[in-house]
Formats: sequence, structure tokens, C-alpha cells
Amino acid sequence: MLPEDAPRTPEAGQPRTAPRICPLCEATCGLTLTIEGTRVTGARGDRDDVFSRGFICPKGASFGELDADPDRLRVPLVRRDGELREASWQEAFALIAARIRPLAEEHGPQSVGVVLGNPNVHTMAGALYPQLLLGALGTRNLFTASTLDQMPKHVSSGLLFGDAFAIPVPDLDRTDHLLLLGANPLDSNGSLCTAPDFPGKLKALRGRGGTLTVVDPRRTRTARLADRHIPIRPGTDALLLAALAHVLFEERLTDLGPLAGQVEGLDELRDAIRDFTPEAVAPACDMEAGEIRTVARELAAAPTAAVYGRVGSCTVEHGTLASWLVDVLNILTGNLDRPGGALFPLSATDRPPRIPAPGKGFSLGRWTSRVGGHPEAKGELPLAALAEEIETPGEGRIRAVIALAANPVLSAPDGDRLDRALTGLDFMVSVDPYLNETSRHADVVLPPPPPAQSAHFDFAFNGFAVRNQVRYTRAAVPLEEGRLDESEILARLVLAVSGLDGASPSAVDERAIGRTLARAVADPHSPVHGRDPEELSALLTGASGPERQLDLKLRLGPYGDGFAAEAGGGTEAGGDTESAGVPRLSLRRLLEHPHGIDLGPLRPRLPEPLKTRSGRIELLPAPLAADLPRLRAALAERPAALVLVGRRHLRSNNSWMHNLPALNGGSNRCTLQIHPDDAARLGLKDGGAVRITADGGALEAPVEITDTVRTGVVSLPHGWGHDRPGTRTSVASARPGVNVNQLLDGSRLDPLSGTAVLNGFPVELSPATPLL
Repeated sequence: MLPEDAPRTPEAGQPRTAPRICPLCEATCGLTLTIEGTRVTGARGDRDDVFSRGFICPKGASFGELDADPDRLRVPLVRRDGELREASWQEAFALIAARIRPLAEEHGPQSVGVVLGNPNVHTMAGALYPQLLLGALGTRNLFTASTLDQMPKHVSSGLLFGDAFAIPVPDLDRTDHLLLLGANPLDSNGSLCTAPDFPGKLKALRGRGGTLTVVDPRRTRTARLADRHIPIRPGTDALLLAALAHVLFEERLTDLGPLAGQVEGLDELRDAIRDFTPEAVAPACDMEAGEIRTVARELAAAPTAAVYGRVGSCTVEHGTLASWLVDVLNILTGNLDRPGGALFPLSATDRPPRIPAPGKGFSLGRWTSRVGGHPEAKGELPLAALAEEIETPGEGRIRAVIALAANPVLSAPDGDRLDRALTGLDFMVSVDPYLNETSRHADVVLPPPPPAQSAHFDFAFNGFAVRNQVRYTRAAVPLEEGRLDESEILARLVLAVSGLDGASPSAVDERAIGRTLARAVADPHSPVHGRDPEELSALLTGASGPERQLDLKLRLGPYGDGFAAEAGGGTEAGGDTESAGVPRLSLRRLLEHPHGIDLGPLRPRLPEPLKTRSGRIELLPAPLAADLPRLRAALAERPAALVLVGRRHLRSNNSWMHNLPALNGGSNRCTLQIHPDDAARLGLKDGGAVRITADGGALEAPVEITDTVRTGVVSLPHGWGHDRPGTRTSVASARPGVNVNQLLDGSRLDPLSGTAVLNGFPVELSPATPLL
């Protein structure tokens, strides 16, 4: 029997609707798709979605256009006689099997590098299979978009809390005071803070009398909404945060509240930041010392408050220190793990809470990259180091690359060098729907289907959500003949590199399920401790291997049924647990709720998330203490006359969206924004051309004169530069823009996280000949 709110099959020839979670940014809004036959003809916000309540942005509204983009690849491409040509799936995987495994056997597992792009965390398959692929290859050469974005937050969380994924998020719906640094959620929709309708939540904060302070060198859409906008000098966020913490200590404004017994290193922290007075920091930040003290006092005086920093405070020279100090301020004001402050989400596929005990902690630099000696962080190496690992001869040289939804030629520093390096590979595989600036180098391109033909579950983003909830949507339209589901593509890829090409892809899922169940039944804290793994596997439901994996994770998760229903317990024996506020989740239960299940607001969880060796929050970990002298030295540095920052646009998400006509236009332009005073000083004219020079080379871009960017700062957006030959992105190539990351040579990295410095680096400008 269908649930009451399940979609009804329309009469033949009539449009129908289907729910779908949007995969185009971190907000994960619910959509209602209008479908005619197998074509998506419309997308609107799903008013019944338990999380987004009908909110939609221009990216979600363009879902149908993205789904039907004629430039999307439909069949595999295989390189023959130097050219990529259409091939069968069997041919493509056979070639991978024939090349990758022998290469690894001859040169060792480190000869294969894996690159994971940002879109992986936006798909169900991207969450389930890359680790299986890495295990099959046995390589440590993993490079991801994290070292171009949020790795500093993972490192600081790992050092503070013992778990790189224990990232507290601001309690937007209940806070009284929000301090944002380097974040522009009105354009980005939020990041490491999954929050549909972020703009509405900020307006609601203001409406209930709360305070919003935005620290950003640009007067962004978010900054225009704020009570106070601080146009800080880029790259000095860590100095400001250290000074705020200094004021809290100096003026006796610290109040850890219930956290007092769970924190160690408080006195050591006070001593470590003694030199970062507002008076010492103010010149570097280009602020008044009095304003710094005011911000600190307001933060301490607010009934509840949260500090939140994102890309602009991560992708700078002191990104890990800034990320750490964000949480330090939340701790010192007693706002960590407190409603209205910053809390740890508990997603439906997390491990269930356990009796708190000391953990293994978090380690950095367990190995280093071969050429540059860069330490790993969270098992990853800096993406900025990929080119040198390919180019430099010697044992362990990367000879093959498997790129999953990655376009590092545009997203990483010095794309020209990486472009050249990729041509020197022995073999390359790219899983990508487009022939783009990176995948054009592949020997095999495996295209996943359009999103309407794919199921969706947000494994990653539910762990950063501002409200606990769980949603799953099956494919809205059947898989087109001749296509493979992305999960099957990745499972077959695992088999191909394992020497098992031709085996059933279900074997990959069953092996993953078997391993998970073996660990679960051996764990005395697990709800299935001591039970028979084969019996439990037989109880799993789902129409596919990925659905069986999801069912397993839900049932073993913190809200799961623990397989109790089939063992004689569950809701039948224990009453209506969902109405009592304790859902007993399984895939079957989730499918009965096509608009999701609300699991309630975030709640205090400490010490549950802690995995440090001490079992407490370690406020001043040794690696961070050792990096403070570098921050202290920045107090005496002479600032560059002109530095560059990136910018986001609501109609863009890195390089993904530039091939859609509905999104590639209007104010979504690749221009260099510059303040009128700087433009006059340099002789630049609005609409004219400017030559931009930095470490990695020079670019020319159109000038956009605007007072929304402060003096001494220019802004060029990220993700453009679609002018390389051999791509098949007709809309993007017709309006290519320039690749801002080509201004970098890859040498500027945050040393703790290996994250590329993409913001706040010095540039020189001069008038150029007019662009045609």
C-alpha cells in the first residue's frame, strides 16, 4: 500500500511530479520535479520537504537544463590513435583492467594517483566507493578538493576534538549573535554548514533582535545584511581571532560554563596568545583596536553566540590557525555544544553515541609526498603537489591517474603546469559527465548519468546540517538505455583495478556490507553484537547494492532499528517510537516518507564526539602551538600594496555551472573587481582590460570598478578559464573567462593542512590592450 503522500502515477501522456534532493550545492534543498515522459521540464522548491520547506535558488531551478545538457557525454570515450572515440562499457573497463593493474604491479601501488573532485560529496556513489577504490589500489597518493577548500577545518577539528569530521556548526535558528568570517552564504548557500535558505535564517536572526557581524574585504550580499561589516585586510583573520581571544582573557570575559570540566590547556592558551593584543594586531588587519575590543565584548555579552568561518578564512596562509581560533572563541564564551551556539550534528548514518572514553586522537604527517615532502592530512596530500609528483622522475613517480569528478586543471594552482604534466602520464581514467579541461587528457572517460536518473542521499552534508533530518530520493526517471548508474560505474572500476573485470558489481557492495557487519557484530557496543552477519545481511532491503548499503548504515546508525524489528522487537513491540521522538530508521521506513523525516534540532552532545587521547577538548595541540610563531611574525610583516581574493556567485559552483545558459550570464561574470581609488591610481577604466601578474604568471581580464571591494584588494572569481582546446562545453567555451589559479605557482600553502593559498596573495596590475 502506498503512503498517503507518495506520488501517484498520472494518466498516460500527462506530466507527473517527483521529489528530488538538489545535488548542486551544500544546502541540499528538496525539489519537486515536473517530468514529461523522461524529460525534466520544471523544478520548484518542495514545500513538504522537512528541511528546506520549499526554498529554491537559481541553481536548483536550472535542474532540468543541467539534466538535459546536450554536451553531457552519453557513452564512454576511449583513446585510440591519439583521439578520444566512443566505445562500449565493456571496452572501456577492459582497457582499464589491462593497463592499471600491470602498471601498479611493475612500478608499485604509489605509481597510481587518485584525484577526487568536489562533486563526489554531492552524489551517493561518490560517498560509497572511492575508499573501496583506494583500498583496491593500495595507494597513498590521494589528492582531493579539500586542500583547495576546507582542509584547515578538518585539521583543526582533528587536533581539538580528535576527529577530523567533528565540525560544530552554528545553530542558526536559535543564536542571538553570529560572527561570520570569510563566508558569503547569500551567494554560496553555506558551506560546512548545511542550511537551506541561509538568507532567510540570517534575516530571521535580525528579525528576532539578534546581531550579525560579517568580516570580509568585500561588501558582499551577506555583508550588506549585517549589523556590522568589517572590511578586514585579507589573510589576517587568524590575527583578528587571536586578538579577540586575548581580549576575553584580558578583560576576564571567558566563561566556559559546562565545558570547564571537558577542556584542557586553558592556561597554556592564555600564555600562547599573550602577544596578540588588539593594539598589536590592528595595523595588520587594518582595523581600529577599539573595534576589536567591541567585537569581543559583544560576543561575550550575547545570551548565545556562534563564530563561523569559511573559505575566505581557510584558503589563506594561516588557514588552520584561523579555523582553530573560531572554535577557541566558541569554547571561551561557553557557546560550544550549547543551543544557540555551535553544536555537533548527529546524522542518521553516523556511528551511534557511545560511552565516552579516550580515543586514538588525530595525527598529521603520517607520511609525506615523494617530491616536496608535504605531510599528509586526513590521508590526503596537497592537490597543488600533483604536477610535481607526475613530472619528477624516480621511484614512486605517479604514472597513472584516476580522476573522479575532478577538474584540477581549473581548480588547482598553476593549471598550465598540471595540463602539461597530465600529457606525460602512462594512463589516465576520468569519471566525468563532461569532456572538460582535465578529462580531455584521459585515455578512458566514464560518464555518469544525469542527476534525474540517479538516486540521492547526502552522506556528507547531513553531518554538517543545522538540523538533524534524513531524506532519500530514488531516481526520478528510469536509467536511459545504454547508460550505467554512477554506483555501477564506480563498482566496476573497483573490479577492473582489482583484476576482477567482468565480475558482478554487486560483489563490491556485498563485500563492503560484509566488512561492516563483521565489525558490527564484533563490537560489544553495537546493537547487533554477537549476531550472525549472514543472517543480518539477508534482512537488508533495497533494490540495488547502494540501497542495501544505505539500509545497513541507517539501521546501525544512532536512530536505526538495529535490526530489532526482524528480531521480534522494533516498533511493533516497543510502541510508536517515531511519535515518541525516537525514530527507528531503516530504508523501508525512509521510503515511506518521500519528503524526509525530521530528527529534531541539534542538541548538546559532548563528550560523545571527542576522540582525543585525553578524552577532553585539547585546547592547544602541539602542532598548532608550533605554528603560532609564524602568525606572530606576521605582525611585523609589511602588507602588500595589492592582494587578490576570489568571490562566489549564486548562479555558480566552482566550474560546474558554466555550461548552462540560464546560469552563465547577467552578473555572473569573470571580471576583476577593483575599488575606484585603486583604479584611478593605476589608470584603469571600467570595462577596460587589466593585466594581472603574480607568482604563477599573468592574466588579462575585464575591469569592473566598484566600491563593494575595499582599497588594496581586487577580486577575481574562481572556476573560469574554459578556453583550452579539446573540450566539449560549448556554452562555457563561448564565454570562457580566465583561470584565476593560473596566477599561482603552487608554492603558497598553509603548512599544517597543505591547503593552497587562493586568497590574499599579492598581485600587480597594469593597463592592458582592450579585450576583444
